[in-house]
Amino acid sequence: MNTTQTTRRTFVRGTVAGAASLAVLPSYSAPIGANDDVRVAVIGFNARGAGHISSLLGIKGVRIVALCDVDNKVMEKHVAALAKKNITVKQYSDFRECCADKEIDAVTIATPNHSHTLIAMTAIANGKHVYVEKPVCHNMWEGRKLVEAAAFVEKKGQIVQHGMQRRSSPGWQAAMDYIKTGAIGKVQLSRGINFKARKSIGKVAAATQPDAAGRIAGTFRDTGGKPQIVDLDYKLWSAPRPVMPVQREQMHYDWHWQWAYGNGDIGNQGPHQLDVARWGLGNPDLLPKRVMSFGGRWGYDDDGESANNQLAFYQWAEGAPMLFDNRGLPMKDMNWAKGYEPVFRINGKTGAPRIGNVIHCEGGFVAESKAYDNEGQTLTKFENFDEGKDHMKNFIDSVRAGKLVNSNLHVAHGYHAAALAQLANVSYRLGKQISNAEVQERLAADKAGQETLADFIANLEANKIDLAAEKISAGPWLDFDPATEKFTGEFAAEANKLAQDEYAAGFELPTIG
Repeated sequence: MNTTQTTRRTFVRGTVAGAASLAVLPSYSAPIGANDDVRVAVIGFNARGAGHISSLLGIKGVRIVALCDVDNKVMEKHVAALAKKNITVKQYSDFRECCADKEIDAVTIATPNHSHTLIAMTAIANGKHVYVEKPVCHNMWEGRKLVEAAAFVEKKGQIVQHGMQRRSSPGWQAAMDYIKTGAIGKVQLSRGINFKARKSIGKVAAATQPDAAGRIAGTFRDTGGKPQIVDLDYKLWSAPRPVMPVQREQMHYDWHWQWAYGNGDIGNQGPHQLDVARWGLGNPDLLPKRVMSFGGRWGYDDDGESANNQLAFYQWAEGAPMLFDNRGLPMKDMNWAKGYEPVFRINGKTGAPRIGNVIHCEGGFVAESKAYDNEGQTLTKFENFDEGKDHMKNFIDSVRAGKLVNSNLHVAHGYHAAALAQLANVSYRLGKQISNAEVQERLAADKAGQETLADFIANLEANKIDLAAEKISAGPWLDFDPATEKFTGEFAAEANKLAQDEYAAGFELPTIG
């Protein structure tokens, strides 16, 4: 049986709205004994959350006791699937009611980006252990609040873990340990790569409006382009954001490319590679002091707002810089055939991972599971190199222990990865269209940046993008104070405004501590 401790009070402010007014109790989850089941609720499971369900079912001593999703159709499907396994669960549409359930020990969260932090902090305030998917926050301000809340409750054994699975990979740890030995010299550049083709999301003739009850019911399309019937509480789906008409053909995925809900691909796939890139720099405690990003949404005119091709550059107060390279178009000729993405080659020779990392050092480089010398000859291979298959188990083990079983799992790492994407997007969103020559001038002192830009432009031209007509949108170099986590300098006012969202009434972040 789970017990809660209330000896140290958490003062929680903020309105909790709903059919019944819910009190957010100042409580803490105690460690769960080795012989007791960990009772888990999965919140949001149309996509990534379905993987949570699968992983949890494979962990001994875990009992899924509740599901929470705003879409009745999604709920029906997964409740029926669990029933076939003789598992009966409570069903919630409102995450606040789910988080207040005293018969739940832990929650896992895989809702859209914009509600990650709100739900995580609501669960924390209700004494739950929390696993929150990447990105752990939609903006930097709320991400810092989440880290502070986690630091406050972890003293009482309450676990808050991110969804950066590579942090649980023995192979990745071995690669980082190898870099740290200096076997191939000091790190010169840490590079993240995401070459993942993203087709147009289409352009709707008219937005879908919620009904008088704030619900949306109808036929959209799924990720494969097939019809998908949805029946959801749209106010709860919107959660912290104001309720706005749905301006997309696909309800349940294409929000990734709209700023109110998603963070573009640099904030979708990107956090995994940004996290590893930061890890390769030795996990700096502070965010970088300067950032600049440019790109565009090329090749189609649709309802997406974020860039489909984007480069981001980061500079810390000391140490090596970081570069993130995102390509959303195919190799050439707008050919979307499977496996027809562009290829990045290290030093013009060694093929890098299509989605992954390269840590460039003085005497060689690490590219995913191998270390190479500067001629591309393999120096060593890292064993047990996986995508963190035990990441969810590590969460459960931490819940039982009342402390993180691995410091790599701390939600602060998830925050840094998310914030790196968000820093870049702030610069990009403040950008203006400029010529290729002007972009090249920005990178005059950056050899690796110039080479990457040249390949970036070549990929666009291979897809018949006329950069004279559709120029690169280049954001300014932004100065950032890592201590206060505020932008400074010429563009500070505009940048700081983009680093925080507004929260709808009834969905404000609870104050913890």
